[in-house]
Amino acid sequence: MTDRRRLGGLEVSAQGLGCMGMSQSYGTADRGEALATLDRALELGITFWDTSDVYGDGHNEELVGEALRGRRDAVQLATKFSLSRNQDRRIDGRPENVRARCEDSLRRLGVDTVDLYYQHRVDPQVPIEDTVGAMAELVQAGKVRYLGLSEASADSVRRAAAVHPITALQSEWSLWTRDLETSGVAAVAREHGIGLVPFSPLGRGFLTGAITSPGDFADDDFRKDHPRFQGEAFAANLRLVDAVRAMAGEKGVTAGQLALAWVLAQGEDVVPIPGTKRVAYLEENAAAGDVELTADDLARLDAIAPPGVAAGGRYPDAGYAYGDSPAR
Repeated sequence: MTDRRRLGGLEVSAQGLGCMGMSQSYGTADRGEALATLDRALELGITFWDTSDVYGDGHNEELVGEALRGRRDAVQLATKFSLSRNQDRRIDGRPENVRARCEDSLRRLGVDTVDLYYQHRVDPQVPIEDTVGAMAELVQAGKVRYLGLSEASADSVRRAAAVHPITALQSEWSLWTRDLETSGVAAVAREHGIGLVPFSPLGRGFLTGAITSPGDFADDDFRKDHPRFQGEAFAANLRLVDAVRAMAGEKGVTAGQLALAWVLAQGEDVVPIPGTKRVAYLEENAAAGDVELTADDLARLDAIAPPGVAAGGRYPDAGYAYGDSPAR
């Protein structure tokens, strides 16, 4: 996989790698397999790596930093700040927190500069102008090259871009989560030349067809508490997966590859970051870049998975998605 795309001024691989699952949320991870996955990503040309200071309470940044040693220049490195893992999911966008969290991330990663630094969630108690102003100071200091937002509303995107150029907006986007389109957030981002970085482009693994029962989740897998993976919603969403799998079979690809190819087809400014902690899944995802979708294929997928098709909310707390009510 050698295709490249641009997020604002940052050139990255057309597909990135979400590293969260190597440290939390998707059951137990194996350190050796995780490091092997990162090694294989580079071999495949997947050089856009995504982490956060909150993943594994810093463990994920340390793991990625270990994999980066001796080859920092080969990777476009993205990390995030502002979110805590407390039960209340506290968000802190204060300028002094921006600076402190960046220094901590640089230390764990073992680098002098981060290529892309996101505000993980917008703090509704702090004007985004203040937060982005502090992030801009990190650019001026050479600690960060480009700035991004994650799961921000259209209003927050506009206000942030008025303070400093924003390179990327990271939000959930897949065949069963099309809020970026219907909310107008994607359109606003594109008005400002902001690239789109979809996380969970495989519907948290559901669109691969590998999950067939709520019992498939381990006790420490956070998906078991999500509304879309419970009861009647699970059964309804499974019918969507069956339709995607049937179409994938006709094209001679896996359901996950078809779902990922759909995301890649949404524009040259779109760089999905499917997450995995295993080499085999990484290789399967990388091959999605070779799947060609015709206009008829895309129309068929739109009919299979129109906006709003998924049953159940994205998070147990509905306000966690696009939940910012920006302070003025």
